[in-house]
Amino acid sequence: MRFQLALNVRNLDEAIPYYSKLLGAPVNKRKPGYANFAVDSPPIKLVLLENPNATERLNHVGFEMDTDEVEDTLTRLEPQGLADEVIRDETCCYANKSTVYSTDPEGLLWEFYKFHGDTEVFRASPRREKPAAKPKPSATCCR
Repeated sequence: MRFQLALNVRNLDEAIPYYSKLLGAPVNKRKPGYANFAVDSPPIKLVLLENPNATERLNHVGFEMDTDEVEDTLTRLEPQGLADEVIRDETCCYANKSTVYSTDPEGLLWEFYKFHGDTEVFRASPRREKPAAKPKPSATCCR
């Protein structure tokens, strides 16, 4: 399992060298308006989303997991009414993945996902299994 932190940045070309030096790791994936770092120690996936007009630096947080962990998370969250949305096959952030989304009471988006592979598309229309129960923040990566 790897913790994910997604930040809004004004300029990717400035942010990438900084975070590469800070984390001691090269950029893992770089696409228009998007970059990520996959660091083993500490286990973190840092996502940078170029969003110069964002009013918040924090975009969303989450965990990159294996498939069983995502299903276990769904089994734990759904009975409590905390699984806002389940998407078993989505294209988002230049990746194909299975995701469980939950939004905290103040609107922070939590994403629990299994990465299946890279894509050349930032976002595609997801297949929704459960309608969103709460309003979503407007500047999220994978919506």
